Amino acid sequence: MSSAPTIFWFRRDLRLRDNPALLEAVDRASGSGVLPVFILDSELLSFAGPSRASYLSMTLQALNESLSGALILRAGDPTAVLVDLAREYGVTEIFATADFAPVGRRRDERTSSQIATSGISLQFFDSPYAVAPGTVVSQSGDPLKVFGAFHRRWLDRVFDAPFDLPLSPRWIAASSLSFDEILERCAHHRPAYFGDLPDDVASRVPSAGETAALKRLADFAEIVDDYATTRNLPGSDATSRLSPDLHFGTIHPRQILQTVNGSSTGRATFVAELCWRDFYADVLFHHPLSVKEALRSNMTKLRVDTDDRARERFRAWARGETGYPLVDAGMRQLLEEGWMHNRVRMVTASFLVKHLHLDWRWGARWFMWRLIDGDVASNQHGWQWTAGTGTDAAPYYRIFNPTTQAERFDPSGDFVHRFIPELRNVTAPQCLQPGAGDGLLSLSSYPTPIVDAATERIEALARYEEIKNTVSA
Repeated sequence: MSSAPTIFWFRRDLRLRDNPALLEAVDRASGSGVLPVFILDSELLSFAGPSRASYLSMTLQALNESLSGALILRAGDPTAVLVDLAREYGVTEIFATADFAPVGRRRDERTSSQIATSGISLQFFDSPYAVAPGTVVSQSGDPLKVFGAFHRRWLDRVFDAPFDLPLSPRWIAASSLSFDEILERCAHHRPAYFGDLPDDVASRVPSAGETAALKRLADFAEIVDDYATTRNLPGSDATSRLSPDLHFGTIHPRQILQTVNGSSTGRATFVAELCWRDFYADVLFHHPLSVKEALRSNMTKLRVDTDDRARERFRAWARGETGYPLVDAGMRQLLEEGWMHNRVRMVTASFLVKHLHLDWRWGARWFMWRLIDGDVASNQHGWQWTAGTGTDAAPYYRIFNPTTQAERFDPSGDFVHRFIPELRNVTAPQCLQPGAGDGLLSLSSYPTPIVDAATERIEALARYEEIKNTVSA
């Protein structure tokens, strides 16, 4: 056992329960105390929009309360911050949860190597996933390229039970930045094509922190058996809403798997969603360039629009002013809540790529800017799946009809009415139609459709035909 304090470097594990790396830090300190630190790393935070930066601040404040006010908030290069703190308190061991995203992996390799020259060890444990990226492979040991095969192998794994809270930890406080500085150090890389799109913080976000995450999980456990039939209905509060908690690590998938364990179809369907999260992390682990490059490389030859008119259409889409109610309701939910229902994420993404003919990366960047749960693996590969550039073997012909999707999944117009006030006096099915239905435009200020969906569907398929013979799965 160490006779000196240890440092625990919080990253995407902002909780005390079920945190093996934190348990190791407490155990190795052997009563000498643990310095809990979070480092504002500009390389990682500069692409986070104001809503996610604000939610991070809320989450860290909740963590600070659980640490009795001892959380140390620092900013700068992680190597310099950790070495300075270690030297000040005589620390020789630093612990953290492993990161598997490209930027995080590069940071950790660099930091670990540089810290070692100062006689300090940086040790990594666990991962933010049910199964660590790179460990679910085929029988021959190769990465799995499609979800179905990954899911089958993933289900064969034996998942660990959640770990206990640290036993009687002693937290050591040190000088710390103000939480207000988080907003100042985020949101620097705003692309020009965003134009005058809003940068305000989402007005309705969930409560943050570990206690709130566990409450959400407990509430969801009461309705999870119905998940298979209700998850696609955006007008119903039928999903877990745990994605921000998973992103910031205020809850671990082990805790969720233990809680939703059971044989119902709803439970199995929800567990498959956790597997999708692990699958996309695994894809990114093996293909780090897929953050910004198509997995199906020949799809880069697909024609996309980039002119001034394309930028105008992008901004209309981002503001929720396309004239297609389900699309607009989803985009306005994103602005208001920093979150969007998964079914609507697919519809809005499909509309951008296949009806507006824009680059999927434009939409992915806007989502990452506005989402409080902006996870790079899930976001980028969800967009690639919809755009036809990703893991689905033959996806491009899948073009979501925004009106049909509204009629099927929001038949009473509950979701549309919630986020489009101009249409609250327009009943279904008219409120689900482009422009809110023929003859009703004079009754509201809702915009007319910016494109004709049927015409643009034909155009999307024509563009695909141009490259069809060169595209490989």
